[in-house]
Amino acid sequence: MTQREWGKAIALGLINGILLAVIMVTLKKSGLSPMPAPLGLAFADTISGRHLPLPIGLLFHLAYVTFWSVVFVALFRPHLTFARAAMLAAGLWIFALIVFVPIVGWGMLGLKVGPQIILGLFITHSLFCIFVWGLCRVFFPQPGHHATGISGQT
Repeated sequence: MTQREWGKAIALGLINGILLAVIMVTLKKSGLSPMPAPLGLAFADTISGRHLPLPIGLLFHLAYVTFWSVVFVALFRPHLTFARAAMLAAGLWIFALIVFVPIVGWGMLGLKVGPQIILGLFITHSLFCIFVWGLCRVFFPQPGHHATGISGQT
């Protein structure tokens, strides 16, 4: 990838992370989130051994989402398909359930808190998939396709 493409991949990741953070914070503040706390904040609290403010958790989240968005672009460019985005999102969902969730004390798969953790993380990782794929369509349009992904043929 060129230096410009790396920059676009990082920008794409930052936008993806911001979109997801806005949704998650809105759901948490409205009482609709199935999570007891944002996972990035719970992880930051756990590794620091103390309660940290929400912006620190959001920075953890933003770094994580940006990293995996850039990995997606770097690994799969020029074939940034929805199926590949879905496979990455599914892998990250499983990883979160068997690594991050137990680390923060919510138990394997989050079952110490309840099964809603599985669904909550599924939804956020599904949104990650949709956003990373959609943003790739804008930032890295395929030859012969418009940014919407529709070719000029009917």
